[in-house]
Amino acid sequence: MSASSVATRKDGGNPPPSFRQSSPRYGEKVIGGLLMAAAAVSILTTVGIIWSLLVPTIEFFSNVPITDFLFGTQWSPLFADPEFGVLPLVAGTLVITGIACLVALPLGLLSAIYLSEYAKPKTRATIKPILEILAGVPTVIFGFFALEFVTQVVLKPIFPSIQVFNALSAGLVMGVMIIPTVASLSEDAMAAVPRGLREGGFALGSTKRQVALKVVVPAALSGIVAAFVLAISRAIGETMIVAVAAGLQPNLSLNVLEGMQTMTSFIAAAGAGDQATGSIGYQTIFAVGALLFVMTFIMNMFSIRLVRKYREVYE
Repeated sequence: MSASSVATRKDGGNPPPSFRQSSPRYGEKVIGGLLMAAAAVSILTTVGIIWSLLVPTIEFFSNVPITDFLFGTQWSPLFADPEFGVLPLVAGTLVITGIACLVALPLGLLSAIYLSEYAKPKTRATIKPILEILAGVPTVIFGFFALEFVTQVVLKPIFPSIQVFNALSAGLVMGVMIIPTVASLSEDAMAAVPRGLREGGFALGSTKRQVALKVVVPAALSGIVAAFVLAISRAIGETMIVAVAAGLQPNLSLNVLEGMQTMTSFIAAAGAGDQATGSIGYQTIFAVGALLFVMTFIMNMFSIRLVRKYREVYE
């Protein structure tokens, strides 16, 4: 006797219930198509950005040797006797970003540790929104704050030789700007660490400081690294603060009291000028943008590998 006939007799002559869908659900197919379209828009946008940078960049390097561009120390592409060495822009970008990281990464991480491990719920609910208000301040306001207050009131008495446009004030204010990014994302990563890990540390006799630094922070390391990378990427791509406070003079120097020009501030200044489409001056904008894209892409790829290596999964 077959199994189907036995099942039929037990159910009173009715066939066993079928879990196979009786009719197609067109709504789910529509939703799946919309989600796929949303993902495709992101991919196509990235492809469009790369394509818009690639064509003028190739035309630029057909006229300028890539070695002169990458290793030259003079940058004056819009002058009568142009020089296309991008190192002054790269140096200015890295110096100002480095100053911002020295401010934002430790202060943001310490703020996240306080909010996650030390602050009471009411205190956290009050401080975190106030801290995140900084993320909503327009960056041009940060630029004028760096130019008028930080340089003139804070730094001028300490460094009398500081220039009006300088890398130090731009980097300090940029660091303050990205503190909320580091603090908020790092605190979210720490909050996701299971309570059992903390209780296990306390059960072994650890202090709150030891649990925070040796249990919670290592467990949330992948999220903290992601917060750092996002903050650094934002600092590298920041335009208005450096354009207002750091100046527009390319300067291959490590003296933070002098003015510097970053890659983004050059793109903004040159893009707002009267550059004829297809000219060499016009193409420099895309060449610098392509180099900036490659730099951030390499940094993000490195961070992804680092996050995957130290990623912790909790059930």
